[in-house]
Amino acid sequence: MIQDGRIQHLLPLSLTAFLLLGTSRLILDSLKSNRTTIFRQHKKQKAVFVLPEDRFEEECNVFEGQWVWDNVSLPFYTEQTCPYLVKQTTCLTNGRPDAFYHNWRWKPNQCNLPRFDPLKLLDILRGKRLMFIGDSVQRGQFESMVCMLQSVIPQGKKSFHRTPPMKIFKAEEYNASIEYYWAPFIVESISDHATNHTVHKRLVTLDSIAKHGNTWLGVDFLVFESYVWWMHNPLINATYGSVDEIKEYNVTSAYKLALETWAKWLDSNINPLKQKVFFMSMSPTHLWSWEWRPGSDENCFNESYPIEGPYWGTGSNLKIMKIVADVLLQLKINVTLLNITQLSEYRKDAHTTIYGERKGKLLTKEQRSDPKNFADCIHWCLPGVPDTWNHILYSYLMRDHRNFS
Repeated sequence: MIQDGRIQHLLPLSLTAFLLLGTSRLILDSLKSNRTTIFRQHKKQKAVFVLPEDRFEEECNVFEGQWVWDNVSLPFYTEQTCPYLVKQTTCLTNGRPDAFYHNWRWKPNQCNLPRFDPLKLLDILRGKRLMFIGDSVQRGQFESMVCMLQSVIPQGKKSFHRTPPMKIFKAEEYNASIEYYWAPFIVESISDHATNHTVHKRLVTLDSIAKHGNTWLGVDFLVFESYVWWMHNPLINATYGSVDEIKEYNVTSAYKLALETWAKWLDSNINPLKQKVFFMSMSPTHLWSWEWRPGSDENCFNESYPIEGPYWGTGSNLKIMKIVADVLLQLKINVTLLNITQLSEYRKDAHTTIYGERKGKLLTKEQRSDPKNFADCIHWCLPGVPDTWNHILYSYLMRDHRNFS
């Protein structure tokens, strides 16, 4: 009887232990399973975790520094590994004999740019749109960014579409897109056609931006640029108010009115809690070699090394720089100015010169033999300087990203 009592007493304890063991096993199996709701949600959203080494120090000015030789970590890609480059930028394929311009890395004076990690950037862009807006210089930056990312995306998981005035690259698994929108003056003009935009007399509508702006609505990251097209002549034809009243404006006055129109659009249409806006400062030109080599009478052709020491060429307009700074200060929302002008000023060696296109066609043998008249000292070879612009843009995206707690 005593033994039976003990058995009866032990049965509930055994049953309880069995139930606890079974429940624990179920919980552990559930946590390990890739099919649990928690895992599926994590896999679907995949939160990005930015480490301290992914950010540059807040007090560091990444735009002050020097170019250092680096044939280990650069270039990020090659002409052969990126199928999205246009002939305008593929200098080696077009016959350039040297590739030194591939291997100069920008080194800020007070810090280091974080290592560029394409997978981490794709995670930040997950479910989002990054759009570059501007002229052909900005198109080069767009192509650079696509090339810097596309190699880590498997075949069949990426696509590239041209829908003028746009180009769109998509990373399918990330539901992310990198886009380019042709708007050489930011505001509307008669040069807004994606391919047929070379006109004898340019005409800009200084107070009209809605047509462009409709495409920019809701874009998560907007990167604007506009400079070279304004500098064709000291005066520019434009309208302001009445579209029937065409006047000649001083370029700097017209640029200020256009940027104010853009600023009004931003203040009315950008949600600063969901969107980030960047503005690229002017991309310098290197049209006159006497500026860095006194006594010469050439241009950027046949240059293989950066300029050393302090340098500011006449191809970069200080009045335009001040207008940009003043307009950004007046904005209600925050726009990050990426001041790449000075660092790019040193790179007289990195332009396409005679190894690019003119009016959509590669230069002829006769044109190449006359670099003084036909060298392009505006656009940049790729890989090249625009990769550094994107590395800096990447650094700001890393800096501004907030980890989930």
